[in-house]
Amino acid sequence: MKKIFALSFLFFLSLSIWAQTDTDSAFVRNNYIKIERRIPMRDGSKLFTSIYLPKDKSKKYPILLNRTPYTVSPYGENVYKKTLGPSKHFLREGYIFAYQDVRGKWMSEGQFEDVRPYNPNKKTKTEIDENSDTYDTIDWLIKNLPNNNGKVGVYGISYPGFYSTMALPQAHPALKAVSPQAPVTDWFIGDDFHHNGALFLMDAFTFYSTFGVPRPQPITPDKRPKSFEYPTNDNYKFFLELGALKNVKEKYFGDSIRFWNDLMIHGTYDAWWKARNIRPHLTNIKPATLVVGGLFDAEDCFGAFATYQAIEKQNPDNKNTLVMGPWFHGGWARSTGEQLGNIKFGQATSTWYQENVEFPFFQHYLKDAPAPPLPEALVFETGSNEWRQFKTWPPKNAIQKKLYFHINGKLSFNTPAEAVSFDEYSSDPAKPVPYTEDVHLDRTREYMVDDQRFAARRPDVMVYQTDILTEDVQLAGPLIADLLVATTGTDADYVVKLIDVFPDDFPNNEPNPKDIEMGGYQMLVRGEVFRGKFRNSFEKPEPFVPSKITEVKYTLPDVAHTFKKGHRIMIQVQNSWFPLVDRNPQKFMDIYNASDSDFQKATHRIYHDKTNASHIIITSIEK
Repeated sequence: MKKIFALSFLFFLSLSIWAQTDTDSAFVRNNYIKIERRIPMRDGSKLFTSIYLPKDKSKKYPILLNRTPYTVSPYGENVYKKTLGPSKHFLREGYIFAYQDVRGKWMSEGQFEDVRPYNPNKKTKTEIDENSDTYDTIDWLIKNLPNNNGKVGVYGISYPGFYSTMALPQAHPALKAVSPQAPVTDWFIGDDFHHNGALFLMDAFTFYSTFGVPRPQPITPDKRPKSFEYPTNDNYKFFLELGALKNVKEKYFGDSIRFWNDLMIHGTYDAWWKARNIRPHLTNIKPATLVVGGLFDAEDCFGAFATYQAIEKQNPDNKNTLVMGPWFHGGWARSTGEQLGNIKFGQATSTWYQENVEFPFFQHYLKDAPAPPLPEALVFETGSNEWRQFKTWPPKNAIQKKLYFHINGKLSFNTPAEAVSFDEYSSDPAKPVPYTEDVHLDRTREYMVDDQRFAARRPDVMVYQTDILTEDVQLAGPLIADLLVATTGTDADYVVKLIDVFPDDFPNNEPNPKDIEMGGYQMLVRGEVFRGKFRNSFEKPEPFVPSKITEVKYTLPDVAHTFKKGHRIMIQVQNSWFPLVDRNPQKFMDIYNASDSDFQKATHRIYHDKTNASHIIITSIEK
């Protein structure tokens, strides 16, 4: 009966969505004229741009620009998008919508470069970047489109979020509002393809096996490269049998994927990576900014927090707002936001955000509508399932407290008393800890809230948990792992997971398509990896001294979660997270050039005594 109900619910939901899309599609055709232009840049390259102009010429309209490497399809002035803008509200309000293929992608001219570095000191017209391309595009749109009101907004999710951020320095005077959403920000430290120096193998391989294929000339989607054909639907099996990273080039990519080759030769945070970090250049920002992200974004959770913080720190007078919801990557635009995986949030968070935050933000800055009552930070707190407003982020009234590891898997705010105490276990790269218990091909977005009981049962995962909580514990801000460890190897990865353990009598969700038992559910709240050789510097890695007690301390992305009375707080520590993260051979070396024979077992210790007290620093709000 549960499965029948779930299928019926999904069927009627799909009918509702289809009907809305069909209605929107008719509205676009009836109310907009589509034109296509190749807009010239200062160096002579022309960027393909699809533009939708309201048929009603009695008004002047602002321009909403979206720049993307993922195609402005459909092509052809008689072929229309089914809907326009960030949400349906913009479609019916009346805007001029412009969609642009970025330089070197799809139908635009020029050479594409991944996360092209920003050049603040251009001296000639041949020196270009995404910032200058955005400036030139806005300048052309303002001067050539009829009935525009001289105001422009830019928005985008993920890679288009990066292009939104790139619009901010030395912005065109007409640019009044920018919303970087889940923006690609730093691909070595925290977004997409690296987290703290560790390669996110599955995402990098999957993305660049198609996106990275060179484009010899402008193309339309019907001529796009075919997706990589995996020999199995089990990603754990595929990547384990692939072996060392250098086998990717030898077996599959050859020299055809330029950015993959760049990844393999830039294994530290060198000048090449630093040039692709936009944060230092986010100064003297004039447009208002709305930075949006998902607390459970498997790709760019780091980017939203980091972009907001860089703008806030370097532009104290800028109108800069942070919104973080309980969303997967782009979930605020691609779902109602009521549920992720097995976790329900009790309300349509995406719908609420679209109506009360995003739409009023652009309306105010582009159409002079009343200013929405937005706080500095608007963050959805899971656990309690409530939107919270903050005057600063992290909140000023938040305090840091230490949760200490103890013998017998205990976790508490009390410091350890033992003179010598540690947990010892073996980690084998040939049998890495999976990131999820399911067998599947694509990396799931739901793993960010997945049940961790499967991992807790493994001997190479250390588990520490509190007693049953007698009062709520409200977290709002950074989470810091401070581990005192030893290894028989000379390198190691450390994965720390913050987990909410539900009571044994917690009721099951309805519908629950997978019949997950929610009693005792171990909800992943935050997990992050750190490559141990970078513990002192991302620029200059250092080996571990075998068996020497060493501190590994790093910051995980911020959390906003209340552990309710009757629940437990759990921490899991492990040394692999596969195939989400590439395997560490547990030997100090250039992992990108490691051979299969370099991977070795290692014995690890996590210390929890009064001298070497491993702990987690939480940022909490006192009642």
